[in-house]
Amino acid sequence: MTDVFARRRENSSRRWPLSRIVGVALLVLLLFSVAAVVGGGLALLTLHDNRERVVTTIDPAALQVQRLDTALVNQETGVRGYALSAQKDFLSPYNDGLAMEKSSLAALRAVIGQLPASAATDLRSVTTQARFWRTHYAQPTISRVSQTKKPATGAATVAGKADFDALRAKIAMLQGDVAGARAHAVAALNDSATVLDAVFIAVAAGLAATVVLLAIGLRAAAIRPLHRLAAEARLVADGNFDRRVALVGPREVTDLAADVNTMRERILQALAESQHANALLQEHTEELERSNSELEQFAYIASHDLQEPLRKVASFTQLLQRRYAGQLDARADQYIEFAVDGAKRMQALINDLLQYSRVGRSAREPSLVSSEAALAQARANLTTAMEETGATVESGHLPLVLAELTLLTAVFQNLLGNALKFSGGKPPRIVVTCTKDEPFWRFSFADNGIGIEPEYADRIFVIFQRLHERSAYPGTGIGLAMTKKIIEYFGGKIWLDTTYTEGSRFLFTVPMPAETMEPDAADIKPESSGTLTDEAADALLREDEEADD
Repeated sequence: MTDVFARRRENSSRRWPLSRIVGVALLVLLLFSVAAVVGGGLALLTLHDNRERVVTTIDPAALQVQRLDTALVNQETGVRGYALSAQKDFLSPYNDGLAMEKSSLAALRAVIGQLPASAATDLRSVTTQARFWRTHYAQPTISRVSQTKKPATGAATVAGKADFDALRAKIAMLQGDVAGARAHAVAALNDSATVLDAVFIAVAAGLAATVVLLAIGLRAAAIRPLHRLAAEARLVADGNFDRRVALVGPREVTDLAADVNTMRERILQALAESQHANALLQEHTEELERSNSELEQFAYIASHDLQEPLRKVASFTQLLQRRYAGQLDARADQYIEFAVDGAKRMQALINDLLQYSRVGRSAREPSLVSSEAALAQARANLTTAMEETGATVESGHLPLVLAELTLLTAVFQNLLGNALKFSGGKPPRIVVTCTKDEPFWRFSFADNGIGIEPEYADRIFVIFQRLHERSAYPGTGIGLAMTKKIIEYFGGKIWLDTTYTEGSRFLFTVPMPAETMEPDAADIKPESSGTLTDEAADALLREDEEADD
């Protein structure tokens, strides 16, 4: 089995662990995310650059070309109006046009390097043509009209118009360059937007595909083996211990399957051992039943077959004692007395053994019985002995308990009998009390007799154990053993209170009925009703001892 487990562990060690499978899945997802971020970032950056080129370069350049054209038109309009009217006010558009031309040229030169090379060439042509127009037409015309104070002739105006038309043509070429650059930039911007949309669509589709593939892969590689392992483990847990758990999956799953197999095989081994133990237990039970049957047969023989010849022996020896007493010598009378006493003790011993063996063999369940009634019956059974010894019994209210009346009566009768027997020659005084010790009633049975040394607290409950000579205190030595057996049969326990020094005090517990678990007014009486606690009982016994002294 060790070699099998070693091979399983070796095969399991070759498989990927669940942590590696999850790590690879996360790495794939991370790599795809990085690629998506890089691709999307590049597309977005390209879109941003093209947009910036259109917005911050080409559109302003087109605007400045338009302003330059407007400035030159204003100059031409101002010169022509001044030439026709010879009035200074008509030169205002010309002067404003010069200022506007200067600012427009400055703005164009700032961005002309980002435009096509033809735009820079055309800009130089425009500035050259504008300078030529002003040098050969505008400025001479203004000077001549200012000197003559007369409008210019038509021939000069026509010559200026031809030069200005050439200038407008060059401006148109510059505008065409800027418009072409803008059209190209807008096309690039649109292409960038299209690429960005495509990248986003590809990222979304790729992400969805990656997630689906990872989910399918994780389910096939990890989740499905776990589900199968759980199903196999449930089958084993339901008692199908012969089913071997064999799975393919991550290392943790195969290791756990191997552990389940190990547990299953150990359970099978333990089950086999348990079945063997149960078989032995069954054999012992059958042997015990046979022994009990033999014990019952012995009890029957003891109560019938042995009792009959014993009664004959006792009867004839007593008859012999009565008929021939005084006719034989003293030794013969003594022998006859010994025979009679032995027969009587044998009868008492057999009766006590029969009673001891019958304790707990009743098929009846314990029921609610009155402990007061049991004590009263025990006192009635010992009326003669109590009258001869002058015994008094004091008790408070005694509750209902779970027991059998006859057996509980036997407990009280044995304890009363011991108190009467071991009184030490003075009138016995017995105090019986009861207190709650849930879920039990605890009884206290105290007397003022000779007492019992603490070292004999356990020995006195052993069958046939005696602490005194038979000549001093007669008996079979079975009373307290029977009492202990009865109390334990009820589910309680009995012990000697070794702290009590005024005599002997036995404490025993009996199960409390459920209906008396809580305080009941019927079980609680004022002190005048005669209920005695353990402390009050001790005080009464001490008073009685002092009175006797």
